[in-house]
Amino acid sequence: MGLSKLNSLYREVILDHSDHPHHKHQLDHADKTITLKNPTCGDVINLEIELTDDDKIKNIGFTGDGCTISQSSASMMTDAVMGKSKEDALHMAKTFSDMVMGKEHPQADLDQLEDAAILSSIMSFPARIKCATLSWWALQRALLGENGAQTTEKED
Repeated sequence: MGLSKLNSLYREVILDHSDHPHHKHQLDHADKTITLKNPTCGDVINLEIELTDDDKIKNIGFTGDGCTISQSSASMMTDAVMGKSKEDALHMAKTFSDMVMGKEHPQADLDQLEDAAILSSIMSFPARIKCATLSWWALQRALLGENGAQTTEKED
């Protein structure tokens, strides 16, 4: 595939996720919630996660405002981690963060990221890395219960 066609595909996927984000809604029953802000550009992600009893992501949703990259990355992230175990989702968050910083990973790890793997080229735009990683950091912090993540107790 030529570079021009690849750039066009990249833009299409980014714009589609930004214009029609997946899982952009609040959850009725969240076990983990967190709000992260990117002070550099004003992006805000409110992430909510509902887990199963065996720590798989049963449901995930996000709200907030931000640039095209932050909103599309959040949409891609929610698609990729839905149904995954907490451990797998944390591994995916690390893979994504490493990928946009230019670190290499096995193709199988990158394939797990689904559409989000297309954001690997964001490393060419250092000012946009924080935009792309905001939702992935929120995922990691929420699942680990760190830095402002609130955990709610499940009701039976």
